[in-house]
Amino acid sequence: MMEARYYRRDGDEVVCELCPHGCVIPAGKAGLCGVRRHDRGVLMAENYGQISSLALDPIEKKPLNRFYPGHYILSAGSYGCNMACGYCQNSAISRGAPETRFVSPEELTRIAMARRDNLGLAFTYNEPLVCVEYLLDAAPLLKGAGLKAVLVTNGMIMPEPLNDLLPYIDAMNIDLKGFTESGYRALGGDLQAVKDAIERSAAVCHVEVSALIVPGLNDSDLEMDALSAWLASISPDIPLHINRFFPRDQMAEKSPTPVETLHRLKGIAGARLKYVYVGNV
Repeated sequence: MMEARYYRRDGDEVVCELCPHGCVIPAGKAGLCGVRRHDRGVLMAENYGQISSLALDPIEKKPLNRFYPGHYILSAGSYGCNMACGYCQNSAISRGAPETRFVSPEELTRIAMARRDNLGLAFTYNEPLVCVEYLLDAAPLLKGAGLKAVLVTNGMIMPEPLNDLLPYIDAMNIDLKGFTESGYRALGGDLQAVKDAIERSAAVCHVEVSALIVPGLNDSDLEMDALSAWLASISPDIPLHINRFFPRDQMAEKSPTPVETLHRLKGIAGARLKYVYVGNV
């Protein structure tokens, strides 16, 4: 474990200031992410360097369609997440305790450098921002080695840690899980915080946005119209990925998103955005 950044002590508790939840954590307990734990007055990042998954993927799988297309990137995951989406495809690592091995930032950089035809390193699979300390140690090493550092994230982070991290990040795919506050609260998130993260990040690095369309949750024409209008107000050049939901995790009984719904929403978004992709069909 590594002592976390972005927290303060408050009597017998610690207050995590990494993400909008602002968890007040009693001794011996963890925050909502499950990995930032209060240990005798110190907030510890218990998943620091604990790698559960390591694979070489096409960059388009992140998905990043307009950032070095045709290249491969080494992808690393740990465990933990600060949201609670009932349809998570990686719930075994986002909310579970998978088998891991410790990989230091230096070793991770060496592994990435040794992979032939590798663009860099994507932090993905679970929510990488819940251990921003590891990112802040690893990403500068990757950049120094001439490799690209990529985040696949839900964007649930406060401005200070995001601003500290952005100088070392080349690209992000940020998951925009809907465009209503009530919808985000149902998933354990904060829409305004994610919007802020998208806007701040797009000013500094390459950003693409993903929207997983779940029937009955975020599939209305009105919501896509509002989402795409807002995204275009930042830049109409930001790519939007409209992805299909498939039954899984706590929503295993729900039907997949109709393909015609995805194409209808693509038409709405495409009226304002230059690059709109339909995925997982």
